[in-house]
Amino acid sequence: MADLGIVQDPAVILRQVARRFDLPREADRARQVAADLEATAARIARVHDFTGKGRGLAASQIGVDAAAAVVYPPGTAAPLVLLNPVVVSSSAETDLQFEGCLSFFDTRSRIPRPLSVRVEHADFEGAMHVTDFKDGQARLVLHEVDHLYGVLCKDHLPEGQEPTPVEEYRGTGAAWKYAE
Repeated sequence: MADLGIVQDPAVILRQVARRFDLPREADRARQVAADLEATAARIARVHDFTGKGRGLAASQIGVDAAAAVVYPPGTAAPLVLLNPVVVSSSAETDLQFEGCLSFFDTRSRIPRPLSVRVEHADFEGAMHVTDFKDGQARLVLHEVDHLYGVLCKDHLPEGQEPTPVEEYRGTGAAWKYAE
């Protein structure tokens, strides 16, 4: 993943809180960061199949100190762009699923996440939006928002648990499972 432009753990930027955009004043910069994220995500999609779970990318993962992330839920071509996202609420109900991270792609971490989440985020003009996400989309969004606050998915591992080496992981390409 490093060859594709992804910053690797333990790079310092992955542990920093991202700088928020001053929107709409920095709209052009926000658009450029989003375009860079989309271009990098497209390069990665050409070498790895994310069909089952979707994919996402945070600005810190491409070495940019900016509160921006893109999320591609399964089956979507256009990303959801999150600028200055803040989790404003989440469900008490959680589930436990494996997640991978482009910044340490050789392991998978089975972590708990809320089944639903409400996120406040800005658009390029600075208008604020509140969006509700559930199940796999909530997991994807939370993973990327965490990056913007210097948190990696493996930080959520239950005590005593370690990441699973990718050679031992058996869920590549499989969708997360949720009750209907």
